[in-house]
Amino acid sequence: MIRFLTSSVAVLLLMSCSPKSLRGLEQIPVTESVYTVKYFSDPAIDYVYKTSITIYGKSFGGILIAKKTATETHRIVFTTEFGNKLFDFELQDGNFKTNFILDELNRPIIIKTLQADFKLLFREKFAIDEQYSDGQNSILLSEDNNRRNILFVDKASGNLTKLVHASKSKDKIILDYLAETTTFAAGVSISHRDIKLHIDLRRMD
Repeated sequence: MIRFLTSSVAVLLLMSCSPKSLRGLEQIPVTESVYTVKYFSDPAIDYVYKTSITIYGKSFGGILIAKKTATETHRIVFTTEFGNKLFDFELQDGNFKTNFILDELNRPIIIKTLQADFKLLFREKFAIDEQYSDGQNSILLSEDNNRRNILFVDKASGNLTKLVHASKSKDKIILDYLAETTTFAAGVSISHRDIKLHIDLRRMD
Protein backbone atom coordinates (compact mmCIF):
# COMPACT_ATOMS: atom_id res chain seq x y z
CA MET A 1 0.00 0.00 0.00
CA ILE A 2 2.80 2.43 0.92
CA ARG A 3 4.60 1.64 -2.36
CA PHE A 4 1.40 2.27 -4.30
CA LEU A 5 0.78 5.60 -2.56
CA THR A 6 4.38 6.68 -3.17
CA SER A 7 4.07 5.86 -6.87
CA SER A 8 0.75 7.71 -7.10
CA VAL A 9 2.21 10.82 -5.46
CA ALA A 10 5.18 10.71 -7.85
CA VAL A 11 2.85 10.55 -10.87
CA LEU A 12 0.76 13.45 -9.55
CA LEU A 13 3.87 15.55 -8.95
CA LEU A 14 5.13 14.79 -12.48
CA MET A 15 1.77 15.79 -13.97
CA SER A 16 1.64 19.02 -11.95
CA CYS A 17 5.08 19.96 -13.30
CA SER A 18 4.12 19.40 -16.93
CA PRO A 19 2.33 21.87 -19.23
CA LYS A 20 -1.27 20.94 -19.96
CA SER A 21 -0.38 20.24 -23.62
CA LEU A 22 1.95 17.35 -22.65
CA ARG A 23 -0.07 15.60 -19.95
CA GLY A 24 -0.96 12.01 -20.71
CA LEU A 25 1.09 11.82 -23.93
CA GLU A 26 3.44 9.03 -24.91
CA GLN A 27 7.10 10.06 -24.98
CA ILE A 28 9.06 8.66 -27.93
CA PRO A 29 12.68 8.99 -29.16
CA VAL A 30 13.62 12.34 -30.72
CA THR A 31 13.83 11.98 -34.51
CA GLU A 32 15.36 15.38 -35.33
CA SER A 33 17.53 17.66 -33.21
CA VAL A 34 16.27 20.91 -34.80
CA TYR A 35 12.85 21.75 -36.21
CA THR A 36 12.58 24.53 -38.81
CA VAL A 37 9.38 26.56 -39.22
CA LYS A 38 9.10 27.65 -42.86
CA TYR A 39 5.87 29.68 -42.81
CA PHE A 40 7.44 33.17 -42.92
CA SER A 41 10.91 32.27 -44.15
CA ASP A 42 10.91 33.24 -47.85
CA PRO A 43 12.47 36.71 -48.43
CA ALA A 44 10.87 36.86 -51.89
CA ILE A 45 7.34 36.91 -50.41
CA ASP A 46 5.41 39.75 -48.79
CA TYR A 47 3.20 38.00 -46.24
CA VAL A 48 -0.05 39.98 -46.18
CA TYR A 49 -2.88 39.20 -43.75
CA LYS A 50 -6.19 40.76 -42.84
CA THR A 51 -5.73 41.16 -39.11
CA SER A 52 -7.72 41.83 -35.97
CA ILE A 53 -6.15 42.47 -32.57
CA THR A 54 -8.23 42.53 -29.40
CA ILE A 55 -6.39 43.71 -26.31
CA TYR A 56 -7.81 44.64 -22.91
CA GLY A 57 -11.25 45.30 -24.37
CA LYS A 58 -10.06 47.36 -27.34
CA SER A 59 -10.14 46.10 -30.92
CA PHE A 60 -7.97 47.10 -33.87
CA GLY A 61 -8.48 45.87 -37.40
CA GLY A 62 -6.44 46.25 -40.53
CA ILE A 63 -3.71 44.70 -42.62
CA LEU A 64 -0.48 43.17 -41.34
CA ILE A 65 2.46 42.91 -43.72
CA ALA A 66 5.46 40.79 -42.73
CA LYS A 67 8.68 40.58 -44.71
CA LYS A 68 11.89 38.66 -44.15
CA THR A 69 14.49 41.28 -44.98
CA ALA A 70 17.66 39.39 -44.02
CA THR A 71 18.80 36.28 -42.16
CA GLU A 72 16.79 36.09 -38.91
CA THR A 73 15.33 39.55 -39.59
CA HIS A 74 11.65 40.37 -40.12
CA ARG A 75 9.84 43.67 -40.55
CA ILE A 76 6.23 43.69 -39.29
CA VAL A 77 3.91 46.58 -40.19
CA PHE A 78 0.26 46.82 -39.14
CA THR A 79 -1.94 49.47 -40.80
CA THR A 80 -5.63 50.29 -41.04
CA GLU A 81 -7.32 49.37 -44.31
CA PHE A 82 -6.95 53.06 -45.26
CA GLY A 83 -3.18 52.86 -44.83
CA ASN A 84 -2.74 54.58 -41.47
CA LYS A 85 0.09 52.95 -39.56
CA LEU A 86 -0.71 51.33 -36.20
CA PHE A 87 2.70 49.85 -35.49
CA ASP A 88 5.98 49.11 -37.22
CA PHE A 89 8.31 46.56 -35.60
CA GLU A 90 11.57 44.89 -36.56
CA LEU A 91 12.91 41.59 -35.26
CA GLN A 92 16.62 40.98 -35.78
CA ASP A 93 18.55 38.06 -34.26
CA GLY A 94 16.10 37.92 -31.35
CA ASN A 95 16.25 41.68 -30.75
CA PHE A 96 13.03 43.68 -30.98
CA LYS A 97 12.89 47.25 -32.27
CA THR A 98 9.88 49.57 -32.28
CA ASN A 99 10.03 51.92 -35.26
CA PHE A 100 6.54 53.27 -34.64
CA ILE A 101 3.51 52.53 -32.50
CA LEU A 102 0.18 54.32 -32.15
CA ASP A 103 -0.14 56.26 -28.89
CA GLU A 104 -3.16 54.18 -27.91
CA LEU A 105 -1.01 51.03 -28.08
CA ASN A 106 2.14 52.58 -26.69
CA ARG A 107 2.12 50.93 -23.27
CA PRO A 108 5.05 48.86 -21.92
CA ILE A 109 2.86 45.83 -21.16
CA ILE A 110 1.31 45.89 -24.65
CA ILE A 111 4.66 46.25 -26.41
CA LYS A 112 6.18 43.48 -24.26
CA THR A 113 3.27 41.16 -25.06
CA LEU A 114 3.34 41.86 -28.79
CA GLN A 115 7.10 41.35 -28.72
CA ALA A 116 6.66 37.89 -27.18
CA ASP A 117 3.96 36.98 -29.72
CA PHE A 118 5.92 38.06 -32.77
CA LYS A 119 9.15 36.47 -31.56
CA LEU A 120 7.26 33.16 -31.47
CA LEU A 121 5.43 33.73 -34.74
CA PHE A 122 8.56 34.52 -36.76
CA ARG A 123 11.04 32.22 -35.05
CA GLU A 124 12.44 29.69 -37.52
CA LYS A 125 14.65 27.30 -35.51
CA PHE A 126 13.77 25.24 -32.44
CA ALA A 127 16.26 22.85 -30.80
CA ILE A 128 14.30 19.72 -29.85
CA ASP A 129 14.84 18.20 -26.40
CA GLU A 130 11.95 15.74 -26.15
CA GLN A 131 9.35 14.21 -28.47
CA TYR A 132 5.86 12.86 -27.86
CA SER A 133 2.96 11.45 -29.86
CA ASP A 134 -0.82 11.68 -29.57
CA GLY A 135 -1.43 9.44 -32.58
CA GLN A 136 -2.18 12.22 -35.06
CA ASN A 137 0.70 14.57 -34.25
CA SER A 138 4.39 14.47 -33.53
CA ILE A 139 4.79 16.78 -30.55
CA LEU A 140 8.19 18.40 -30.14
CA LEU A 141 9.38 20.04 -26.93
CA SER A 142 12.02 22.76 -27.07
CA GLU A 143 13.39 24.17 -23.82
CA ASP A 144 13.49 27.98 -23.79
CA ASN A 145 15.29 29.18 -20.64
CA ASN A 146 12.67 28.71 -17.90
CA ARG A 147 9.89 28.25 -20.48
CA ARG A 148 9.06 25.57 -23.05
CA ASN A 149 7.93 25.69 -26.66
CA ILE A 150 5.73 22.77 -27.73
CA LEU A 151 5.20 22.22 -31.46
CA PHE A 152 2.43 20.04 -32.91
CA VAL A 153 3.29 18.65 -36.35
CA ASP A 154 0.61 16.72 -38.24
CA LYS A 155 2.03 13.31 -39.18
CA ALA A 156 0.05 12.98 -42.41
CA SER A 157 0.78 16.39 -43.95
CA GLY A 158 3.97 17.44 -42.16
CA ASN A 159 2.34 20.81 -41.37
CA LEU A 160 2.92 22.67 -38.11
CA THR A 161 -0.60 23.11 -36.70
CA LYS A 162 0.02 24.48 -33.21
CA LEU A 163 2.76 26.09 -31.12
CA VAL A 164 2.36 26.38 -27.36
CA HIS A 165 4.61 28.58 -25.22
CA ALA A 166 4.41 27.26 -21.67
CA SER A 167 5.85 27.54 -18.21
CA LYS A 168 6.86 24.37 -16.37
CA SER A 169 3.23 23.72 -15.48
CA LYS A 170 0.93 25.94 -17.57
CA ASP A 171 0.26 26.83 -21.20
CA LYS A 172 0.79 30.58 -21.66
CA ILE A 173 0.60 31.52 -25.37
CA ILE A 174 -1.04 29.37 -28.04
CA LEU A 175 -0.55 29.81 -31.79
CA ASP A 176 -2.98 27.83 -33.95
CA TYR A 177 -2.08 27.60 -37.65
CA LEU A 178 -4.35 27.09 -40.62
CA ALA A 179 -1.71 25.49 -42.80
CA GLU A 180 -2.01 25.66 -46.57
CA THR A 181 1.32 23.90 -47.13
CA THR A 182 4.40 23.20 -45.03
CA THR A 183 5.78 26.58 -46.18
CA PHE A 184 2.68 28.80 -46.01
CA ALA A 185 0.09 29.46 -43.31
CA ALA A 186 -3.26 30.67 -44.60
CA GLY A 187 -4.19 31.81 -41.11
CA VAL A 188 -2.84 32.12 -37.59
CA SER A 189 -4.67 32.64 -34.31
CA ILE A 190 -2.70 33.81 -31.25
CA SER A 191 -4.31 33.59 -27.83
CA HIS A 192 -3.16 34.03 -24.24
CA ARG A 193 -4.24 32.10 -21.17
CA ASP A 194 -3.46 34.80 -18.59
CA ILE A 195 -4.28 38.10 -20.32
CA LYS A 196 -7.01 39.43 -22.58
CA LEU A 197 -5.18 39.53 -25.90
CA HIS A 198 -6.06 37.78 -29.13
CA ILE A 199 -4.59 38.19 -32.62
CA ASP A 200 -6.23 36.72 -35.71
CA LEU A 201 -4.47 36.66 -39.10
CA ARG A 202 -6.19 35.61 -42.36
CA ARG A 203 -4.35 35.57 -45.67
CA MET A 204 -5.44 38.17 -48.21
CA ASP A 205 -5.93 36.84 -51.75
